[in-house]
Amino acid sequence: MGTVYVFFADGFEEIEALTVVDVLRRAELKVKIVSVTPDEIVVGAHDVSLLCDVNFVNCDFYDADMLILPGGMPGAQTLSEHPGLGKLLTAFAAKGKRISAICAAPMALGKLGILKGYTATCYPGFEGYLEGATYVDEPVVSDRNIITGRGPGAAMDFAYRIVEELVSKEKVAELKKGMLVAK
Repeated sequence: MGTVYVFFADGFEEIEALTVVDVLRRAELKVKIVSVTPDEIVVGAHDVSLLCDVNFVNCDFYDADMLILPGGMPGAQTLSEHPGLGKLLTAFAAKGKRISAICAAPMALGKLGILKGYTATCYPGFEGYLEGATYVDEPVVSDRNIITGRGPGAAMDFAYRIVEELVSKEKVAELKKGMLVAK
């Protein structure tokens, strides 16, 4: 198993971003928190500061198994406008590699044409950015190599779906038991 890269920009949605990182690390996946800003410190939409593991410019992503984009504004907008991340996402999609995005962040995939022919979800009001996708009002949608999540309330289910696809349903059951998540 390679590395899962989670991309952060100022204005990220803390619940979505940190829940995913926490659950994936509990699943013993190798996770790198990547800043797409000039600084490794990013500030969330609710003023939570976070020191990222690495800056985008210092990564080559050779070992990437999945790319994850948390939502939040203006963080998701910044992710969608980052040229290097756009190239990386496009290359991943062309190879059928795994990509996940939640809340407003699926707009980055839609703007790049990555969601054409896919079923996806996003935060209400961002459906128009899912260019070429069939929008469904579900907490989490998994279609082939792409997982999308609706918003903060879906963060835990989104994280569990990622673990299920990267590890197993059994690992998700183990995590839920240890985290005291009701069945």
